Amino acid sequence: MAIIEAHNLTRIYPMGPSNVIGVNWIDLEVKAGELVVLKGDSGSGKSTLLALLAGLDRPTRGQLVVDQKDLVNCNPAQMTRFRRDVVGMVFQTFNLLPTLNVYENICLPGLLAGKPYAQVRANADELIKWFNLEKRRQHMPSQLSGGEMQRTAIARALINDPAIILADEPTGNLDSRNGQMVIDLLADLNRRLKRTVIIATHSDLADRVSTRQVILKDGAIASGP
Repeated sequence: MAIIEAHNLTRIYPMGPSNVIGVNWIDLEVKAGELVVLKGDSGSGKSTLLALLAGLDRPTRGQLVVDQKDLVNCNPAQMTRFRRDVVGMVFQTFNLLPTLNVYENICLPGLLAGKPYAQVRANADELIKWFNLEKRRQHMPSQLSGGEMQRTAIARALINDPAIILADEPTGNLDSRNGQMVIDLLADLNRRLKRTVIIATHSDLADRVSTRQVILKDGAIASGP
């Protein structure tokens, strides 16, 4: 069953008198439980495509259905619920709140979603244990290594039990050892939790764990199923 269906998906950004094409006439289907790696040079459209799939941006034209939600015709309230409940985002720059500790950063999306505190706390405790962050739960982001920050960011992305994890260059700020650890963690949650995972990356670290690779060039799919 397809959890992502995109047809003729296009995003064009007006830039003064000219236009910049982010993605162009993309047709893509992703089945539930896949681990898809998006590859391509800078400017190929990887981040734009992830932003569209995450509901962070709107297509200029085309069709986009994610987890049975029509993201082209969603109203703002529906889009907010989609971003909160369906997708979890992981970024290259971690995006942790510097004034919150590890435990608070992980809990925050669940509390903002209005989930019971006891449930959020239990989920956070489980994730902290799984990601080997017990000794860091009271640490601030400035006290963490890059790998620890990214593990915290992944735990935060999972706190609302999303169906899809979208990772934009998740190893970009990490050394090879920590980068491999993050990729193995994403692969583990794909296998263990049956989550659909899409990783946009320049790196080859995720190639061996992917179920499929999609190559983007100049905003279009250059090769791949």
